[in-house]
Amino acid sequence: MQRLWRTAWLLMLTPPLFWSGNFITGRAVRDAVPPVSLAFWRWVGALAIALPFAWPHLARDLPVLRRHWVITLALATTGIAAFNTMVYTGLRTTTALNGVLLQSAIPLCILLWAVVLFGDRPRTREITGTFVSMAGVLVIAGEGSFATLAALSFNTGDLWVFGAVVAYALYTALLRRRPVVHPLSFLVASFVLGLLVLLPFYLAELAAGRHILFSTGAVAAMAYVAVFPSFLAYLAFNRGVELIGPARAGQYVHLMPIFGTLLAVVFLGEHVHLYHAAGIGLIAAGLVMAQRRRA
Repeated sequence: MQRLWRTAWLLMLTPPLFWSGNFITGRAVRDAVPPVSLAFWRWVGALAIALPFAWPHLARDLPVLRRHWVITLALATTGIAAFNTMVYTGLRTTTALNGVLLQSAIPLCILLWAVVLFGDRPRTREITGTFVSMAGVLVIAGEGSFATLAALSFNTGDLWVFGAVVAYALYTALLRRRPVVHPLSFLVASFVLGLLVLLPFYLAELAAGRHILFSTGAVAAMAYVAVFPSFLAYLAFNRGVELIGPARAGQYVHLMPIFGTLLAVVFLGEHVHLYHAAGIGLIAAGLVMAQRRRA
């Protein structure tokens, strides 16, 4: 586990895998679980899982978290409250495929936020790698055909998802300013503040008569999003940003179409085509290009 905690590339494989499943799950239960309710109970579950592990560190880290409450609140608002709620809202009217494909804009948005907020100058390799990977995403989206790609349609749900992309890119760029505390302490603080931000929206949703329609599938979906895309993925992603920086960590989001394709093959019985291989090759090439360091 210590070796895993120090190996960035291995850690960064888990968030796009779990987040790909999150899009499929959110789309599947859109009629049974309202978007804010899904986001709210997702983080309640993740908090319940993380708190026992974080408890020994919280007493030591609480004074630091209090001193840096502004940046912690900003991170919780963008990465915890806003991102997932906007994704689930968008998935009510757009497809999981569109949602996953729109996530490919996150690395580019991270580079732009880093320039605006911190005056970063992205390396040519990072910019080139980002666009090469995005080209691979477009090959998969268009099934290797420009006509198919041009025929893709976008709606209001896609705007919600793109808003989530902008929010999560901001979260990733701001992670460099997070308080220097134990990762579990930071995770629990983020979950608590994110839930406080979500609470009024959750109560408004309940007041509007939008309640969870409980079933085995709905409960299983909420359990999945609490454990894998929330607790485990955020722990790994935050650590990855700490190890290799936001720009390089953001490149791994391009793996989502690959994992989405694999999940569709395994769980939906879909078939792999030549354009999948071409798109995966471009994504991998862009990822390697962006991750290489100068001598």
